[in-house]
Amino acid sequence: MTFAATILTLYPEMFPGPLGVSLAGRALEQGAWSCETVQIRDFATDKHRTVDDTPAGGGAGMVLKPDVLAAALDSVADERPVLAMTPRGKPITQARIRELAAGPGVTFVCGRFEGFDERFFEARPQVEQVSLADIVLSGGEPAALTILDACIRLLPGVMGAASSGTEESFEDGLLEYPQYTRPQEWEGRTIPEVLRSGDHAKIAAWRKARSEEDTRLRRPDLWERHGGVPGRSASGAQRED
Repeated sequence: MTFAATILTLYPEMFPGPLGVSLAGRALEQGAWSCETVQIRDFATDKHRTVDDTPAGGGAGMVLKPDVLAAALDSVADERPVLAMTPRGKPITQARIRELAAGPGVTFVCGRFEGFDERFFEARPQVEQVSLADIVLSGGEPAALTILDACIRLLPGVMGAASSGTEESFEDGLLEYPQYTRPQEWEGRTIPEVLRSGDHAKIAAWRKARSEEDTRLRRPDLWERHGGVPGRSASGAQRED
């Protein structure tokens, strides 16, 4: 089954963009996923093809018109999830990415300017408002590309090893353990001895301990959600650097 991506945007030339190269590009060529863009401006009804207007109540910038957005979305309406890229949305998670990647595809609605007229969401409740992070972008396209990339890499056969998609940050609620490779010594720094021991049990314990410790120190929000106690590691494994 092909994972179908449809992007409603004012800048269709931005797609597939970076997803046309590397693993995602190869998967696109092989038909593992498809990419279709819909120009929102095509659904404007006036001679100037107007897609935005000034904010009600005053203020800077312009707001995307609900009638134009709804007409564009209705033209591609199907059973796929619809994600609208907006900083007012719920932060995307790896768990949600996995749900999307397991389905038939996704439709993205990319905002611009000051964002969407709220009535668009009221009238089309199937639209899921999604935020990439606590940042503001010039438009929803970069966020859509990022979320789409996260989905594509989980499609069957896109990554070489099946474990490549599971032993990573956020998959179990923690940050991934640190990685090393040759040379064994570089600028006076060596690969931790435990990773050179060949003892798989000790390596697994070290990786678990580092994953927990780094999450506790770098992302206390994740650590607390994982069930950890602030300031204390859940693992008694000894750290070896």
